Amino acid sequence: MHRRFRAAVAAAALTILAAGTLSACGDDDSKDGSSGGKAAALRLGYFPNITHATALVGLQQGIFTKHLGTAPKASQFNAGPAAVEAVFSGAVDATFVGPNPSINAWSKSKGKAIHIISGAASGGVALVVKPGINSVKDLKGKKIATPQLGNTQDVAIRYWLKQNGLTANKDGSGDVKVVPQENSQTLQTFAQGSIDGAWVPEPFASRLILESKGKKLLDESSLWPGGKFVITNLIVRQDYEKQHPDQVKKLLEAVVEATDFLNSKPDEAKKAVNAQLTTLTGKPLKQNVLDAAFKEITFTTDPIASSLTTGAQHAEQIGLLDKTDLNGIYNLAPLNEVLKASGKAPVSDK
Repeated sequence: MHRRFRAAVAAAALTILAAGTLSACGDDDSKDGSSGGKAAALRLGYFPNITHATALVGLQQGIFTKHLGTAPKASQFNAGPAAVEAVFSGAVDATFVGPNPSINAWSKSKGKAIHIISGAASGGVALVVKPGINSVKDLKGKKIATPQLGNTQDVAIRYWLKQNGLTANKDGSGDVKVVPQENSQTLQTFAQGSIDGAWVPEPFASRLILESKGKKLLDESSLWPGGKFVITNLIVRQDYEKQHPDQVKKLLEAVVEATDFLNSKPDEAKKAVNAQLTTLTGKPLKQNVLDAAFKEITFTTDPIASSLTTGAQHAEQIGLLDKTDLNGIYNLAPLNEVLKASGKAPVSDK
């Protein structure tokens, strides 16, 4: 997947440099309020994770439809690299995604493909292991899962292992074998004993603990200043952003409302999130999993930009990212307009 992702990104970058814009899959001629017509339904990506609760609530409660005027065409992904592939191909216009895939998209397109336009969530990631593993040294010779090679959790564990004197190479060799696999598969392989642990987002971390008797070896928030780090932000294709600024602003209005709903009505929010996950997976989460997962996450439109910069440095140090200038990756002006209109404080790109 990593090779395919890099190839797709590289191809998209060449397209950008040659044509000056990415394809929008036939949507380039759709109109928005800025040009007097009605925009086609916005194509929105997200993951079936509680760290993407902003998207789950926005869809289930009709908040996106309320602001956009029509229901978005939603697509779900397991991890960031796949979502970014969809952005590069023009299959989605905007997507909730982790910081490292956002950085990769920016880097490989030389700043031509995407902007980060909002934060969504902080925290909600843990390293869960089998009983008997009590320290990082005990991970030597073990198999640890991540959602996908090059995704945010994959970068995090490889960097953390390196800082602790252990190797985890991209080809699966090294002191620790890092095994990228879909989160749903990780639930099965952990229960079966095929892996020894996983560095995963919620609700999967809590499910491994509560359903398969795993234990939390590390809460990723403990590695960040003040316990704050971006786990989910919202990116948009730059060509869509230029063609449909009104739609982007309406999307951000929906994000702000969904964030307010998550924070002001947590019990209702849990029900809405679970209803949407049930629609996606056919099976609701148990209440104890929901409660445990929500405790680990802060829902915020603040992109916590400093953690993204640090994450980029980590990816560079483990060889998953070329040295990258992130200047310009954020466009928070539309979000800050929405926040100001709502009487809220602005967020920063620093």
